[in-house]
Amino acid sequence: MSAGSTADGIDPVTLEVLRNQLESVAEEMGQTLIRGAYSPNIKERRDCSTALFDAEGRMIAQAEHIPVHLGAMPAAVDAVREYDPQPGDVFVLNDPFAGGTHLPDVTMVSPLAPDGEIVGYAVSRAHHADVGGMTPGSMPAGAQEIYQEGLRLPPTRLVADGTLREDVHSLVLANVRNPRERRADLRAQLAANDRAEERLAALFDEHGRETVLSGFDAVIDYSLKRITDEIAALSDGTYEATDVLEGDGVTDADIEIAVTVTVDGETIDVDFSGTAEQLAGNLNAPLAVATSAVYFVVRCITDPEIPPNQGCYEPVTVRAPEGTLLNPDPPAAVVGGNVETSQRVTDVVFTALARAAPDRVPAQGQGTMNNLTIGARDGSFTYYETIGGGFGARPDRDGMDGVQVGMTNTLNTPVESIETEYPLRVDRYALRPDSGGRGRYRGGLGLERTVTVETDATVSLLTERRRYGPAGVAGGEDGAPGQNLIDGDPVPAKTTVDVDAGTTVTVRTPGGGGHGDPDERDPAALEADRTAGKSTTRVDR
Repeated sequence: MSAGSTADGIDPVTLEVLRNQLESVAEEMGQTLIRGAYSPNIKERRDCSTALFDAEGRMIAQAEHIPVHLGAMPAAVDAVREYDPQPGDVFVLNDPFAGGTHLPDVTMVSPLAPDGEIVGYAVSRAHHADVGGMTPGSMPAGAQEIYQEGLRLPPTRLVADGTLREDVHSLVLANVRNPRERRADLRAQLAANDRAEERLAALFDEHGRETVLSGFDAVIDYSLKRITDEIAALSDGTYEATDVLEGDGVTDADIEIAVTVTVDGETIDVDFSGTAEQLAGNLNAPLAVATSAVYFVVRCITDPEIPPNQGCYEPVTVRAPEGTLLNPDPPAAVVGGNVETSQRVTDVVFTALARAAPDRVPAQGQGTMNNLTIGARDGSFTYYETIGGGFGARPDRDGMDGVQVGMTNTLNTPVESIETEYPLRVDRYALRPDSGGRGRYRGGLGLERTVTVETDATVSLLTERRRYGPAGVAGGEDGAPGQNLIDGDPVPAKTTVDVDAGTTVTVRTPGGGGHGDPDERDPAALEADRTAGKSTTRVDR
């Protein structure tokens, strides 16, 4: 290999140019999807993700969207490749047992063939506000089998040889509420995937086909070298941790997640043996979801500037016994596993790796997505939101207030959008005073959102950390647990209930845990806390 070139024969300057251009392809896909979507859940909250893969199904580049989507996308490409995709095809899927995560996350996979031969795949994944099932919004708290959660799509050709299959399109729209909104969101995903092929063709014209394809290998090799160097710097050893989920909507009993993490040289092995058997309720998580959570943690404790692609994931193995919470057998219900169990997997793996990388692991954040769904059974509207909370205090600074934590990275839905698009009125949206755990560095504050439902509707809540607050570390105090109320009365963490017009729904989200001895907090910071109502006392409200 000549000096100043990569193993793939690409000089460093060209590699850096290509890397940024490939990442821009994924970013432009995301922008196209967001601009073209109709539902507030995608166009406002940006509950969607896009990525670019090579012909072997390896991730080349991703837009920095939703962690739980991105780490699980390779399973979708692998599933589609089994169906003999051809140039001009687009596959749609959401089946958690065939490349999906949970049913509301609808994925489109398009072969990319700018010169007639498949050289890669464009992938877009978006959370649709309804995909059928037993309740509006397709996030039922009481589901006990996947058939209750909505329309289930294994990899299916939605577009064949460049032509939309109206039979498949009509079948999908006939099984969802508000098909007009779903139609527009599906079209936005198709446009996003089309944009990827346009941009890849332009890169072929600019650099030449062989240079671009060599660049696919080079960017993966580059990230692999960077991540293995980072892992090698961690303390070798075997690290164990456990944590619990607070019931699954069927039982209220604690449900254990156990992990053993082995750091050995340049590799990390993550084994979830000892985790609970698969559940009757819907907190089961496909292995791809658990794997996505592990990838996220590894990215957090290594250099965040490493380009995110398949190279970052190759040194990491993830295992969970079949028939368990993190590798369930069909027809297990899984809609809550993607949103809530993924958060607890993140927490427990962070806890295990805290001994290997103590300076990079924060106290626990809110550990829940606080899923709130409100919809009409006639399909006239469906509002879905995940609500931010407290970020855990870090070893050198306070946690952030009222942000999304862990496996979600969405924005909030603006109050103006909620009140314009839905028969809802937002009565309160504010930080929860004193909800962050005290410490040398305090945990971030949770949020409180109160909404009045102005028509008869169905409300579903899928939440966690209502029993146990997020844990502090190194002497820091726990954050305050969350709370759900309907008309001012507390309701369980997992709830689906029909309500009358005029009902109020309140979600109080957890605060983050504190870091370090509270007595060591800087006096100036304490005074600022007193002024702002941030963690001068501990409250559970």
